[in-house]
Amino acid sequence: MRTLIHPVCAALALALLTACGGGTGTTANTANADTTAYTLYHGGDIVTMEGDSAQYVEALVCGNGTIAFVGSKAEAQAKYPKATAVDLQGRTLLPGFIDAHGHLFNAGVQALSANLLPPPDGEGTDIDALVRITTDWWKANDIAVQKGGWILGFGYDDAQLKERRHPTAKDLDRISTELPVILLHQSGHLAAMNSVGLQRAGYTKDTPDPPGGVIRRIAGTREPDGVLEETAMFLPLFNVLGKVDSAGNEAIVRAGLAAYTSFGFTTAQEGRASADICNTFMRMAQRGELPLDVDAYPDIQMAGSYLHERGVQREYTGRFRIAGAKLSLDGSPQGKTAWLTKPYVKPPPGAGKDYVGYPAIPEEEKVLALVDTAFKHGWPLITHCNGDAAADQYIRAVRRAANAYGNTDRRTVMIHAQTVREDQLDSMNVLGIIPSFFSMHTFYWGDWHRDETLGPERAYRISPTGSTLQRGMRFTQHHDAPVAKPDAIRILWCTVNRVSRSGEVIGPDQRVSPYIALKALTEWAAWQGFTEDRKGTLTVGKYADLVILDKNPLKVDPMAIQDIRVMETIKEGRSIYARK
Repeated sequence: MRTLIHPVCAALALALLTACGGGTGTTANTANADTTAYTLYHGGDIVTMEGDSAQYVEALVCGNGTIAFVGSKAEAQAKYPKATAVDLQGRTLLPGFIDAHGHLFNAGVQALSANLLPPPDGEGTDIDALVRITTDWWKANDIAVQKGGWILGFGYDDAQLKERRHPTAKDLDRISTELPVILLHQSGHLAAMNSVGLQRAGYTKDTPDPPGGVIRRIAGTREPDGVLEETAMFLPLFNVLGKVDSAGNEAIVRAGLAAYTSFGFTTAQEGRASADICNTFMRMAQRGELPLDVDAYPDIQMAGSYLHERGVQREYTGRFRIAGAKLSLDGSPQGKTAWLTKPYVKPPPGAGKDYVGYPAIPEEEKVLALVDTAFKHGWPLITHCNGDAAADQYIRAVRRAANAYGNTDRRTVMIHAQTVREDQLDSMNVLGIIPSFFSMHTFYWGDWHRDETLGPERAYRISPTGSTLQRGMRFTQHHDAPVAKPDAIRILWCTVNRVSRSGEVIGPDQRVSPYIALKALTEWAAWQGFTEDRKGTLTVGKYADLVILDKNPLKVDPMAIQDIRVMETIKEGRSIYARK
């Protein structure tokens, strides 16, 4: 078993060893980097991200991997007369972006597989397009497919397909009736298989739904229709897909690293790690092959023994650390598997009007025990809760564990927190649970949530950043790659504007300022991960982790933020990406 969140990774690691490529820029190898020289940046907006409002300085000097000076240009030149001067030429310098939640390994998978994403990130507009794109990908990767044994696609979204439904086995049989085909839903919580794939998985009319998952059936029968939810997707693929060698894992990691650095991230997260993937990162770290910091959170259920063996670290070794533990309590709201307290507006096929989704772990005592374990051992815990019923379950578990083991500065995180209610925010504030929001949903699925899943009232409150800020709570923002691309600028634009694909503002009262949105990607994200002493602001002594943008997000029209480009990403004073 090689990966826990998206099982398609196993086959891709085997199938795509020769397919790795970079983005539009370059990613540098950091081994034996010479960071002894000083560099002086000037000539543009340098935003320190310190304080409650934007603070600008004329110059910043970095050397030996850290920030040596911030202040006036004249003083910088006087103190560091031999520093190499870099004229920003009107561009903007900020702290490097920090990934508050994502899956670095699977971002590599996203970069390598057949791209089925809908516009603006791909061409997956209808089922015919999915068939065409996947078939073309197969033709281009035939040798690799024969080796891996599967035809693979990632990122289709039934919410954006013309047919407004998932592709079925019958649809995917158009791609192949000899090789298994699997297309992973953009949420990462559902998949569609062709008939051969279902056979390989052992799914027949006599196969019961596994706990925490659903095998969707052809209407009026028990025959699987090809669409699989949650554990119905995960469980068989761990066994069906071949094991990945170390070279395969490292190839996928490199593709993920290239994606992250191109979007301005200097810290990445592996947000639901297996022991094997952690070991891959450690090997690469030992060889000096990680251009940015990687925070791994092993799955507390599947990799609990690994956590007990390795523990967690506050410090990095070769830019890698095990930063805490990950727990998942439900599924995806766009996939209609998130666990809600009130029914979905339009339930999925075969479900009744009272359908509210379902928990990932139905046994309450098991959830309580897992949270207790994290608190007992002092493991920072990040927990996936999309639905408010899952959030209720997590709040109950944290309250009990806090009473038993204390709750001083644990920085417990609720990942996504998409549908948290006002009363839940009050409880989270008391318990110190940090919401890490996924505001990109307002663009990608805002219309879908309004019309299909939640209805207007709940949809307008999805990722309630405004309500959180009113309580004086810090929050972070994330991309959850590969669910979305690891695009910091898209996160920023969505957090500020909350504009859907159709142009509707999804919850105008939940919008926040560009400065607050940047806080959630820099200072507050550093604080969430216990690295605020070395990251998140342009402060003397902190890492020289920087990003250069072509425009200042604080000075352009908020709707124009989406047009801003990352020009360069700098980790500890060394350029790790530059736009060509």
